[in-house]
Amino acid sequence: MTDRNDDLFAAARSVIPGGVNSPVRAYGSVGGTPRFLAQASGATVTDAAGTTYVDLVASWGPALLGHAHPEVVAAVQEAAVRGLSFGAPTEGEVELAELIAGRVQAGGLRPVERVRLVSTGTEATMTAIRLARGVTGRDLLVKFAGHYHGHSDGLLAAAGSGVATLALPGSAGVPAPIAAQTLVVPYNDPDALAEVFAEYGDRIAAIIVEASAANMGVVAPRPGFNALLAETAHAHGALLILDEVLTGFRVHSAGFWGLQVEAGESYLPDIITFGKVVGGGMPLAALGGRAEVMDMLAPVGPVYQAGTLSGNPLSVAAGLATLRLATPEVYTRVNAAAARVSTALDRALTHAGVVHAVPHAGNLFGVAFAPDAPHDYAAALAQESARYAPFFHSMREQGIALPPSVFEAWFLTAAHGDPELEKIEAALPAAARAAAAAV
Repeated sequence: MTDRNDDLFAAARSVIPGGVNSPVRAYGSVGGTPRFLAQASGATVTDAAGTTYVDLVASWGPALLGHAHPEVVAAVQEAAVRGLSFGAPTEGEVELAELIAGRVQAGGLRPVERVRLVSTGTEATMTAIRLARGVTGRDLLVKFAGHYHGHSDGLLAAAGSGVATLALPGSAGVPAPIAAQTLVVPYNDPDALAEVFAEYGDRIAAIIVEASAANMGVVAPRPGFNALLAETAHAHGALLILDEVLTGFRVHSAGFWGLQVEAGESYLPDIITFGKVVGGGMPLAALGGRAEVMDMLAPVGPVYQAGTLSGNPLSVAAGLATLRLATPEVYTRVNAAAARVSTALDRALTHAGVVHAVPHAGNLFGVAFAPDAPHDYAAALAQESARYAPFFHSMREQGIALPPSVFEAWFLTAAHGDPELEKIEAALPAAARAAAAAV
């Protein structure tokens, strides 16, 4: 007898390509039937068959406060009563832009003076790239192998996340001349960076980089690497686009950039993209930067961008409520929960004799089945990733929902208390033994 998830997946595959609306949801790298979620609250999610799990996906990051936080839900409900969409400016958009710009400052630096709201992270990075090309009058873009910046044309070559899971080198449907405008270089490699600028420096519009890679597993930048990117770009008249769609407002009140500046790494990106947490779980993303760059966007400047649903009032309400509630105490709580779970993960795998590393980037972490934490895409791909599927299913059978790919980060929330953390800790030893037994 099948459960409700099996039935729904069969129905979905008859009307939705692959049965899912985003590839990694299909469980392609771990096998089995995806859980169709019916409800989420706090630190838990409940599937269509009525099974509840302690959640370590957090909607891929947005649920910083926990799922369905009462104040966020109330803000959305109040906004919905006033209207679902206007296609016109609202006061909330101004408030959210001011809040974003005000939070992104550290060490006396303030890289965000203007903010443009959009609907998705892909749209934010796509707009940032167009803006950089418009500002510089150049065409070429430098990205790093394994970094994921959304699914716009030209950015999927050697990308992480779902592309890494499916082992695809790129995507069909992208014209070769467009792909040729993207120069893919190894991550965390200063020599490769120098070489690409030595050859193409006067044609490069921008470098785009995840503030910390988190779509090929968690792979933090080596100390000083992001600052080197800014220095190199600016020395050649190019811009630095810092992609904080995933890390922004999750690892620090000013994003991963703020975390780095507080640690003594001082640098200024030209454009920063935001998503996930900034919308509180609703479809909303943003890009921001200094005024002279951002004012090149229409209607002030010649770089066109538009969107009927940009700044949607429900999404703005969720984003405002989430950021206002994301106090220093929230980050302290999330950091402590992440440290506790990552320590327990390391302990369980060590006791089971599994070769592994637990890479970190602030409160983001994951597991790599390799002796050392990967520093680039090649190392991430070289790990014994087959150990993850039995690990994942063991955790799921014990009521813990993990990301369905070894190439994803684990997310804790402010709603994870002692009962949830204890349940995770109790499940890890059996999952580690399952990983150890994998061939």
